[in-house]
Amino acid sequence: MFEQLGNLIAYQLLGLDASTPLGAAVQFFVMDISKIFVMLVLIIYLMGLLRALLSPEKVRAFVRGKPKWLARTLAILLGAVTPFCSCSSVPLFIGFVEAGIPLGVTFSFLIASPMINEVAVVILVGVLGWKLTAFYVAAGLFVAYVGGVIMEIFKPEKWVEDYVWKIKMGEMAQIEEDTSLLGRHCYAWGEVKEIVKRIWKWVFIGIAVGAAFHGFVPEAWVVEHLGGDNWLATPLAVLLGVPLYSNATGVIPIVEAMMGKGVAIGTTLAFMMSIAALSLPEMLILRKVIQWPALAIYASVLAVSFTLVGWAFNFLAI
Repeated sequence: MFEQLGNLIAYQLLGLDASTPLGAAVQFFVMDISKIFVMLVLIIYLMGLLRALLSPEKVRAFVRGKPKWLARTLAILLGAVTPFCSCSSVPLFIGFVEAGIPLGVTFSFLIASPMINEVAVVILVGVLGWKLTAFYVAAGLFVAYVGGVIMEIFKPEKWVEDYVWKIKMGEMAQIEEDTSLLGRHCYAWGEVKEIVKRIWKWVFIGIAVGAAFHGFVPEAWVVEHLGGDNWLATPLAVLLGVPLYSNATGVIPIVEAMMGKGVAIGTTLAFMMSIAALSLPEMLILRKVIQWPALAIYASVLAVSFTLVGWAFNFLAI
């Protein structure tokens, strides 16, 4: 649906040529801007409704009685089976904070959710085979667990934006005053308007950068610079994945094309991980809930982890 909308506006209404960089960039921008905003509105609303229906006290009581490792494992498994994209980070982050879930556990969820989902796993089996797919899933789970632990060491609570804490402390009282279905709907819709108002500019900027990269950077150039046995190709793949945006399922055709042109499996998967979990749109949106120091640590942990995983896959494939 979103792809057809992009084609309609870029190629029919604007009359752009699909074979030109500008046409491809505009089509990508329209497609992604519509898709991301629809998903953001839907997810923010559902998260707001969930918070209105499930009291934070109950969630805190459940988490409080569990060891940290178990809470983190449950969060990672939840992330692996939920179809959230990386740009859902703002409503998910706020929802977890309001529920009293530790930030280290929250970051583990944010890493696991875009990288792994059941649809992507099924498709990857057909492209890579079940052994490499199993290694990819294991690597994603490991990165999510270790990444959350490392983030926790830096005590990121001090870098959470003030308005997130204010939402946690003040807005739940509004729900308790009106527990009707209409009241809960109004609360959830209010969340949509408040959060979208704060982040829409960042969404536009991030997608615009990704669209420019998509339209004006030739695929042949990417394949040429990522091919061969050069060990620098893996960190370069991670960097090249940052300006792009997609979920783990959407990037699989790119993975198949890269492997078909001789790009090493580890380099290809590092590129896939970077697009799914380290994209610029996510970083720009996530900046609205955490400050630059926490964002820099988060991005660095993921970039290093994806590079190490890519090198490991390349080594195992030799």
